[in-house]
Amino acid sequence: MQPDILIQGAGVIGASVAYHLARRGCSVVVVDRAPSFGLGSTGKATGGFRAQFDSEINVRLSLLSREKLLVFEEETGVDPGYAPHGYLFLACHHDELETLRSAQAVQHACGLHEARMISAGEARAIHPHLGDPSIVGGAFCPTDGFLRPASIVRGYVEAAQRLGVRFVFGTDAPVRAGLTVNAMGAWCGTPVTPVRRNVVATVATDILPESMPMTIWAGDWYHLRVRDGRVLLLWPDDPLVDDETWLAEVIRKTEARMPCLSDVPLGERWSGFYEMSPDQHALLGRVDDTHYVANGSSGHGVMHAPALGQLLAEIIVDGAASLEVSALDPLRFGG
Repeated sequence: MQPDILIQGAGVIGASVAYHLARRGCSVVVVDRAPSFGLGSTGKATGGFRAQFDSEINVRLSLLSREKLLVFEEETGVDPGYAPHGYLFLACHHDELETLRSAQAVQHACGLHEARMISAGEARAIHPHLGDPSIVGGAFCPTDGFLRPASIVRGYVEAAQRLGVRFVFGTDAPVRAGLTVNAMGAWCGTPVTPVRRNVVATVATDILPESMPMTIWAGDWYHLRVRDGRVLLLWPDDPLVDDETWLAEVIRKTEARMPCLSDVPLGERWSGFYEMSPDQHALLGRVDDTHYVANGSSGHGVMHAPALGQLLAEIIVDGAASLEVSALDPLRFGG
């Protein structure tokens, strides 16, 4: 029997859309060229979760996702791994501090009142291992933190399957359906551009605790977190450099800013794709009478997947979302 809706892409967003549509009574088939779910960008994600954004729509998407993470296990039977250990943004210049302050005004207006500006001394109290003497202050939100990308996609897939959703792997061939949803992430096509991002992990170490907040230098977005006993080191190079230059720069930044890690050997390295839209905001909604999109999250796909899946299901079934999402109009770039 022909399904109501075909979803292209079995990553975390496609799985979320499938689950939320099935909850609303739609028959759904999901196709993916990979041999299983979550093997694209979802499987490479480092698992950060934050509501500290500088745009209203992204703050509100995070707040809706956080609400859904808190009931995720009850809904799907899978623990999403949400751990509110915080995000700590660090400023080394006063203009960076003012940028963080302006973003925080947006966050407070959206209801994220627990986000706060902090002094350099408070930053070091939150993260005692900081070694950068140029830090002048920062911003901190204790309800930001971490999640488990693989757990979230598994939870949505298993819950969707219990509701009758069928997943077809090893093909991107179209299936006849009334509506199609493009949730192919970095592979979805114009106007979304895939941008390669690198990660390097240390070997297992107990120098830093798992409860350490995600720590980000606001000037260049070098950041680090602890996951499963290893410290993940990240720097979104822009413009892109070759892998060895990237690694050398990450090592230099780490030794200068986190000297406690200077003697900890590096281990695994991997890369994944951000699906970047021109304005670094997701594309969500109707393209024409039979085509919808949920992509272009620009590095925020895992954290916003719970919200995006619910909202697109509302758009398709009800004709409108419960959250104002005009900023995500997929036709805003023309075409």
